[in-house]
Amino acid sequence: MQLYCNSLTKYSRLQTREVKVGNLLIGNFHPIRLQTMTTKDTMDTLGTVEETIRCIEAGAELVRITAPSKKEAENLLNIKNELHKRGYHTPLVADIHFTPNAAEIAARIVEKVRINPGNYVDKKKFEQIDYTDAAYAEELDKIRDKFIPLLNICKEYGTAMRIGTNHGSLSDRIMSRYGDTPMGMVESAMEFLRIARNENYHNIVLSMKASNTQVMVQAYRLLVQQMNDEFGELYPLHLGVTEAGDGEDGRVKSAVGIGTLLEDGIGDTVRVSLTEDPEFEIPVCRDLVKIVSETEKTESQKDEHINLYSSQIPDLQFPLPYSPFQYKRRKTFEVNNIGNHHVPVVIADLSKLNHIRPKDLESVGYRYDEETDKWNISDSAADYIFIAYQTLDFALPGTLKVIVYPPAYDLQDDKEKYFPLFDAATFLQNIHQKSFINFVTVNCFDEEENLDYLNELGKDKSVVLCLKSKRKNTVHALRRMCIELMNRGIENPVIIFSDSSYHTTDEHLIHYSKETGALLIDGMGDGIALSLSSNAYDDLAADFKNLVGRNYNIIHTPEEFLNSSAFSILQAARTRISKTEYISCPSCGRTLFDLQETTAKIRSVTNHLKGVKIAIMGCIVNGPGEMADADFGYVGSGIGKITLYKGKDVVKRNIDNEVAVDELINLLKENDAWVEP
Repeated sequence: MQLYCNSLTKYSRLQTREVKVGNLLIGNFHPIRLQTMTTKDTMDTLGTVEETIRCIEAGAELVRITAPSKKEAENLLNIKNELHKRGYHTPLVADIHFTPNAAEIAARIVEKVRINPGNYVDKKKFEQIDYTDAAYAEELDKIRDKFIPLLNICKEYGTAMRIGTNHGSLSDRIMSRYGDTPMGMVESAMEFLRIARNENYHNIVLSMKASNTQVMVQAYRLLVQQMNDEFGELYPLHLGVTEAGDGEDGRVKSAVGIGTLLEDGIGDTVRVSLTEDPEFEIPVCRDLVKIVSETEKTESQKDEHINLYSSQIPDLQFPLPYSPFQYKRRKTFEVNNIGNHHVPVVIADLSKLNHIRPKDLESVGYRYDEETDKWNISDSAADYIFIAYQTLDFALPGTLKVIVYPPAYDLQDDKEKYFPLFDAATFLQNIHQKSFINFVTVNCFDEEENLDYLNELGKDKSVVLCLKSKRKNTVHALRRMCIELMNRGIENPVIIFSDSSYHTTDEHLIHYSKETGALLIDGMGDGIALSLSSNAYDDLAADFKNLVGRNYNIIHTPEEFLNSSAFSILQAARTRISKTEYISCPSCGRTLFDLQETTAKIRSVTNHLKGVKIAIMGCIVNGPGEMADADFGYVGSGIGKITLYKGKDVVKRNIDNEVAVDELINLLKENDAWVEP
């Protein structure tokens, strides 16, 4: 089998062709480049220049600017000249949709152009057409006629290009033959790449963006495999999750998708699409790349004190027992509410609290009402809490269970609510009492060991396996252990344990998201448990005061942060839906209303609609094209005007901005998607 990456058991970055963007080199083991996109109207020269400078000073190595028509493309020269005048020479990228003539103008001015193969030539009509081979070939000839002039200009001026596929804007031709699939995304880009190669133009970067992280990861993996099969070489890859949103959700969703691929060794440049000011994207990009580069650095070290491990992860035997190109959850049996058909559970860590009170459970989704003597349970209520050696002195909500270490379990009177957490050796020695649910930790390849003990654990239908590792490349260790379980036919459910010793909230979020999300996307994991080292726990409280300005939900305690992060990761990986999902594009020069303010307003009145997906798009370029998964869409269609969608169908056009949110609520009510808060 030709893998989509160099290794599944260690970090190893893929080698790609070297692409020159101005004086910047991308691919071929050059550092992973950080980029963002401006939000000002491109015709606002000074506004765009000032914003670009803020992005550059935040660390952007490329800055993208929208050029939806000829006039914006022409104004890129004024922007570039002003930047040069001020001493800034960072490469600029023109973002092109629909208009080949704008691309041809921009390619003579800036260092790189980005085209969308779904709408560069094709005018999408959302029609299902059965193409004959001859009709399909005729369409490709039309693409060639429109595309080759741009290629010639790029060759003449030394301009680079990104062929950027979006899941939601595939052409009718691609949709008719491949459907709305990862393979359709790959073929959309490959049509253009084949033409470019035939014209001996290779200064190309590619991307496969989607708001659905599973689709996004699968598409990039398939693209790598397809390029290897056809060409025997790879072009650099730009990584991004389309319309990730803002705050915690935007960071988690981006880190799940981008982080998974970076762990695979895939990716040469990254952009995190947040519905925030563009300079706020760069620190998130930097944290993503930094956390993965630490794994790379550790892999290259030989000193076991630096590595934090001394064993080698065993090599794999092929074929793999799962497909990395389509989501299918690992087969497990059921242990109470864990495994089989149950959604992944969340284990909340309360072990660092000295004395747990009923009020402390508010941080994990349970609020006690003294007047009614009842518990109110939120959609993001943890399924289990871990309290180490403690005993609770109050009655628990009916749905909540408690995990403790074996000595504490031995002392419990209530064996229906409390369950032990063993290490594997202690469990097999039968020293402590056992329960009808036994959580058993498995250290994944931290030391050389015989894995046959797994067979003994696998025979016990009460065992839930808790996978963890001290290795820097935890994703590879836990994934390899899941593969080992599959190869041995062991079907106990698995909880993914992830501990963080970082310092800031963004670092923790990104660490957890890429470490657990990478496994969830491959169908490995029946629950997650997030924890903090002692120092990180203390540091986190001090960081909360900075959260509000960065559009996080207001969080008060480390426990609340961990619980919220766990549910956000499960939702981002599409494995457990617990809240409203917003597919919100970052602002750009095309945006026709205040996107951040509008997103916040829509969130405030719809955030109780569990499982409903609402797209908030600044303009017709991003909607309906880039909101493939949305149930409802709120799209800018003119200055102060909004068009509402149900799926991809227009239902209300050109509504005044002042009443558009109310009309969205009416649309939700008309389609039985509304419940009173």
